[in-house]
Order: sequence, then structure tokens, then C-alpha cells
Amino acid sequence: MEVDVRYRKTMEDGEEKAVTERYVVDAMSFTEGEASAIKEVKQYVSGDLKVKKMNPAAYREVMFSEDSEDEGWYKVRIAELDMQDNGKLKRIPVNYLVQAGTLQRAVNNVMAVMGNTMIDYVFVSAAETKIVDAFEHKKKD
Repeated sequence: MEVDVRYRKTMEDGEEKAVTERYVVDAMSFTEGEASAIKEVKQYVSGDLKVKKMNPAAYREVMFSEDSEDEGWYKVRIAELDMQDNGKLKRIPVNYLVQAGTLQRAVNNVMAVMGNTMIDYVFVSAAETKIVDAFEHKKKD
């Protein structure tokens, strides 16, 4: 789920300002998504926060990076190529959310992963997102 959270943030000049930031959480329902977003974001902010908007995210996979310099989030779209029984080639769009330091690095990460598969594909597009962070689903102990 993509979740927009609104809260008061202390800016670099010390002034408090209401901001809305976008996060991605792994959730199966809107209720679970809202609870997860509040739980995760509350750790980093003081004061009240409110979920303003939620949308199902159309990502096949979220690719996290272990590199501390990879602070941006990019949407990389490919098209998987599938030969149909009638002989026509079908393009199946697939989106990935990729944590990377640059747009080119995000594309390279997806291409490296896809290069290790037997899936035929073509690169379609890549763009920087407004996503601040993504949170993986944590299994309950």
C-alpha cells in the first residue's frame, strides 16, 4: 500500500510545518496498511500523525538496498514478453519499486535481477518517486 501520512515536522530553521509524506507498507487490507504506517512512522516523529490517503501499490517487488547511500526510491517498469498460442507476442507490464542512489543505479539493479532469470523482457521506463521510505512486513513472533 502507498500511504500518505501528515504530521508536523521541525524544519532545518527550527520552524514547525505540516507536511505530507508518502510511505510504502506491506499490507493485505486498508486497515492493516493504516495500522502498519502509523506504527512505523510514529517511531520517527513526535506529536500527532494522520493517514491522509491510501492506495494499493502496483509493485511486483520492492527492492531494498543495503548501501547507506541509496536513499531514493524509483519506479522501474519493464514489459515481460510472452508468446501466445496464436503466435502473437504479448507484453505484460511489471513495476518494481527500487531503493537506489540514482535513477541509473535503480535501472541497473532491476536489469541485474532480470538477467538472472529466464524471462524475456524489455525495459520500458524509470522515474524517481516521492516515496520517503518503504517498510517490509514483519512476522509476528
